[in-house]
Amino acid sequence: MTPEQQVERWLGRLAEERHASPHTIAGYRRDLAKLLRFMQEQRMASFDALDANRMRTFIAGEHRDGLAPKSLQRLLSSCRSLFRQLTREGQLANDPLLGVRGPKVRRKLPQVLDVDEATALVETDSGGQLAVRDRAMLELFYSSGLRLSELVGLRWLDLNLDDGEVRVLGKGGKTRIVPVGRHAVTALRALGAEQGMPADGPVFRGRGGAPINPRTIQLRMNKLALQQGIPKHIHPHLLRHTFASHMLESSGDLRAVQELLGHADIATTQIYTHLDFQHLARVYDAAHPRAKRKP
Repeated sequence: MTPEQQVERWLGRLAEERHASPHTIAGYRRDLAKLLRFMQEQRMASFDALDANRMRTFIAGEHRDGLAPKSLQRLLSSCRSLFRQLTREGQLANDPLLGVRGPKVRRKLPQVLDVDEATALVETDSGGQLAVRDRAMLELFYSSGLRLSELVGLRWLDLNLDDGEVRVLGKGGKTRIVPVGRHAVTALRALGAEQGMPADGPVFRGRGGAPINPRTIQLRMNKLALQQGIPKHIHPHLLRHTFASHMLESSGDLRAVQELLGHADIATTQIYTHLDFQHLARVYDAAHPRAKRKP
C-alpha cells in the first residue's frame, strides 16, 4: 500500500474499532496530511524511508512555518500513533520517532468558577418557557461534570433519578456511571414533568423534539452568565472544570475524580491538583502570620 492508503486504512480502523469521533478523525487526517506532503517533497515513497533526523527536519520546518508548540505536540502525537500501529502490524521496521521530542508546551491552567459563582449561575431563573430546561441543564453540568457531547446525547433511559445516577457514553465509546446530585435530580424531575420522559427520547430537546444543538447550549450559558454579571467567559467545559476542581479541593481523591470525569490517563486529571494548590496558597497567604499577605 502507498503511505496515503496506509493512513486512510488506519483512520478507518480508529473510527470502526475505537469509535473515535469524526472531530478526532479529522484532526488526525489534517496532521498526517502534513507528513505526507513532506514525504512527497522529499521523494520518499514509504514510511520506512523516514528516520529520526528526517522527522526532526519535518518538525523544524512546520515550526518555521508558524505552527505553535502545542500544535507541534499534537502533530507528533498523531504521527506516533500511526507509526506504533504500523510497527505492530509489521508494516514498519522501526519507529522513526524514537528519540524525537517536541517543544515544551507551557500548560495553561483552566479557568474555574468559585462556589458562589457556580451557585449563582446554576440557580439563575431565566424566566419564560426555557427556564426549567436551562436549570436542569446547568445543574447537571455542575453536578456530574459531563462533557457537552455527553449531555447532548443523553436519553431518559440513561437516567436513574431514584438512585441519583446517570449512564454516560464518553470518548471512545466508553460508558461510565456518574452520580447526580439532589438539586440536579429535582431539576430533571421538573423537566420531565413538563415535557414528558419517553425512555428513548432526548433529555434536552431542540426543535422538532431532536437533541438540542450544542451551539444552542453555549449561547444560552453565555446569556445566563451575563444576566448574573459573572465576569468570566462561560462555556459548558468551564462547568466541567469547576466540578473537577471543587471535587478535588474537597476530597483530595485524584483517582475518584479521574473516574468521574472519564479520563483514560490520570495525567489529564492532574492539572486540577495545580488548581487546588493555588487555592491552598491563597488560604496560606491570607492566614499564616509569616506569609506575605496581599493587600
